[in-house]
Amino acid sequence: MATKLKFDDAHLRAIADALGDTSDGLKNTEITDIFRSVRIDDPGPGTKRERLYIGFHNAQASKGDRTAILAFIRLAMAPPRHAREPARYEPMRAHLNRALAFAGLVCDQAGVLSFADAATTLPEAERRARDLRADLEGRGVHPDVLAFCRSELLVDNYFHATLEAVKSIGDKMRKRTGLTDDGAALVDRVFGGDKPMLAINALASKSEQDEQKGFVNLLKGVFGMFRNPTAHEAKVNWAMERADAEDLLTLASLIHRRIDAAVMPPRT
Repeated sequence: MATKLKFDDAHLRAIADALGDTSDGLKNTEITDIFRSVRIDDPGPGTKRERLYIGFHNAQASKGDRTAILAFIRLAMAPPRHAREPARYEPMRAHLNRALAFAGLVCDQAGVLSFADAATTLPEAERRARDLRADLEGRGVHPDVLAFCRSELLVDNYFHATLEAVKSIGDKMRKRTGLTDDGAALVDRVFGGDKPMLAINALASKSEQDEQKGFVNLLKGVFGMFRNPTAHEAKVNWAMERADAEDLLTLASLIHRRIDAAVMPPRT
């Protein structure tokens, strides 16, 4: 008889931490719903991470294998579940893949689990992170962009780091202005129009006004060409090499610096 596969306790803890992450993880209501769907007893009140860990631990102990936990992961990572909040999917998947790596599993962008080489996944990610960060530091890239050169974002390739860096541009505009918009709508409200909330120059001449308009188009291009497609399309359509990631992260650095230096123009 084949030996039933189980997760080590450390694996269970790591998976629970990834899926229960405060920023990008599942909500309590989602955890309740998925527990019910896969017939895992809900341990009740507690932090999201503790609920998940205890539920996983008890399910594996009672059933004698990890089947229910794998079913939970598949439901949690089903793309339709994230249709209303697509931006959180890739960060959560990156955290999850980091947790699954030592167990020899990987979750692709379709939410499908498959076996992977448990011995090399994280060391390779660590090496990529070090190399990418070193090259970008040599270029003088903005520190807010360097923050996304982390191993957990590079488990599969450079896709996650660039996606998160582009998302950080919108986050910075919201923090500068207090707005809650996103994408092109956010760009138009912050930098567009005759009286923008922020300006990258004095807007005193036709050339300066054209520069402002060009910056608006650049921002819209970044969101439209990169972030929006990659938030919704299968990753296979956006296979990214290191050189492409370096160029995109350098562009994100330029944008961050211009936003940092932007000022509110006088109102007349």
